[in-house]
Amino acid sequence: MGILKSQDHELLSLLQGAFAIRRHHFGMGVSLHVIRNAKSGDCPEDCAYCSQAGKAEADIPKYNLQSVETIVEGAREAATLKAMRYCIVTSGRKPSVADIEVICEAARRIKREIPIQLCTSLGLLTADQARTLKAAGVDRYNHNLETSESHYGAICSTHAYSDRVATTRTVKASGLELCCGGLIGMGESLEDRASLALSLRDVGADSIPLNFLDPRPGTALAGLTRISATDALRALSLFRFANPDRELRVAGGREACLGSLQVLALYPANSIFTTGYLTTGGQGHSTDIAMIQSAGFHVSEITDA
Repeated sequence: MGILKSQDHELLSLLQGAFAIRRHHFGMGVSLHVIRNAKSGDCPEDCAYCSQAGKAEADIPKYNLQSVETIVEGAREAATLKAMRYCIVTSGRKPSVADIEVICEAARRIKREIPIQLCTSLGLLTADQARTLKAAGVDRYNHNLETSESHYGAICSTHAYSDRVATTRTVKASGLELCCGGLIGMGESLEDRASLALSLRDVGADSIPLNFLDPRPGTALAGLTRISATDALRALSLFRFANPDRELRVAGGREACLGSLQVLALYPANSIFTTGYLTTGGQGHSTDIAMIQSAGFHVSEITDA
């Protein structure tokens, strides 16, 4: 808790401590991830932060699962941007049989044709589905805890925190890597943030995407105020201290919440999304590369992973 309650004049010292851990485990590399919103909108879940939730009134694209060729082409584009990982995401509570078939066929083609690691995020997962994805060539599965167990009921009512934990266990048992993170700035307490950092360690997250709420019009959390850049940097530092050898990604809300200080996020974090997020854009690939290089970091190659 001392980290999250630290004063602004202590921030650079805090970041230096987090950077020492990050550099020990990951050097000066920054891995790039490209996210593909392969199925958008009309989700039956009621996650309060999400523009794609069934009760949300956000103005976003809505479409069914994209074709195998469209998903594969997205992977080709990601590879040209030197992305280490391509992340295929679909809206909805859980994948259908047809969804799994399309994703697996796309995964097999991507693995045959393109030098890139593959992550999928399809919702709640069964053991058979996890094994099927792994057999098709998927390297990693994303399923975020989002917030602490005690705060979760204020964010979602259509599925439980325990459902999310169960999926993380299913993923680990299948041999897939687990990508599991959360969203900061949803009205949670500092204790909730600390609890999330430790819970991610407990579930064995291999990769931790840390998002920062940029309240979306039409969602239940539209009236909240973004957290400050300094609070975002404190949270990133805490998650690095709590999970020293895990990939830590500064994810959604990076540009909006960190602003001109976002380059400092690379001191605790060793990974970013580039070219945007599910329903919002980013600052652009060329700007991301310039930011990385100007601070003395470099883009990690897939062979560095």
